[in-house]
Amino acid sequence: MSLKFNVTLDRDEDGVWVVECPAIPGCVSQGQTRDEALVNIEDAIRLCLEVRAERGLPLTRETHQVEVAA
Repeated sequence: MSLKFNVTLDRDEDGVWVVECPAIPGCVSQGQTRDEALVNIEDAIRLCLEVRAERGLPLTRETHQVEVAA
């Protein structure tokens, strides 16, 4: 089975790419490059889902996109 998740990417003050999966509480990873960070978050997502399932927690929290005039 394959699941798709939105992730956010940002660079910290040291230039490290930080990537987070907002749908999974606490699911964060990083990498020296953007590509490395994206590969690392895939592993983090798999592990976070596994741990949440073992603990009987909901796998994800609900997220939505909203449109805001800027």
